[in-house]
Amino acid sequence: MKEKSIKEFSRLLDIIDELRIKCPWDRKQTNQTLRKLTIEETYELADAIIQDDNDAIRKELGDLMLHVVFYAKIGSEKQLFDMGDVLESINSKLVYRHPHVFGDVSVTRGATEVEENWEKLKMNEHTEYKPVLSGVPSSLPATIKANRIQEKVRGVGFDWDSKEQIWDKVTEELDELKQEVLSGRAVDIEAELGDLFFSLINAARLYEIDPESALEKTNRKFIARFNYLEEKTLAKGLSLRDMTLDEMNVIWEEAKQFDKPV
Repeated sequence: MKEKSIKEFSRLLDIIDELRIKCPWDRKQTNQTLRKLTIEETYELADAIIQDDNDAIRKELGDLMLHVVFYAKIGSEKQLFDMGDVLESINSKLVYRHPHVFGDVSVTRGATEVEENWEKLKMNEHTEYKPVLSGVPSSLPATIKANRIQEKVRGVGFDWDSKEQIWDKVTEELDELKQEVLSGRAVDIEAELGDLFFSLINAARLYEIDPESALEKTNRKFIARFNYLEEKTLAKGLSLRDMTLDEMNVIWEEAKQFDKPV
């Protein structure tokens, strides 16, 4: 298995070398032109993971691997770095940040302690001081960014003593949102709604739930139910626009019976 991996990875490197010489499209690509395509490929992989489609995961991982090798090829052409440098960098990082595996550090609290040590070691890699949250990409989607912010600050001890405490915070933020809704000031409602979202994402983290995946599964569940509602309505020769909400809810409740894990 390992021999095949090495053989096919070497083949991919050779293919990219040839494409950069012989293919007009591949030849004109830059880091900037590839960026948006890389983001798209990452989301396609995320979709495959959500759907638990292993064949699609395999294919999307290949597409993403192509991009990694492509960036490394561009780096080598600029004499900045090559694929070997990329692999050496990640290998060294993994060994350094896993002293409980490759060193003499003991872990007694499982994965949580590993994550905390990871963040501490990451900060120690820089000789100059870097703010704790400086490593959170500004372009991340808001839900993922909130989750990463909370993980980062937990690494330096800024977290609840027990996960159950988060529910008081969620209730507090919900009450504050209700008060601002009564005021009718859109900017204040938006601020409190953001606070509520942030606290719910915090709750998800504390209970080891990926908020992005949880929300996406609800999106897919809603789509499936609404499609059922629409199909049943059309089959009866009716239009959703002509139905009352109560009439729609009858079919909606029926749709729940056909829910499948997403």
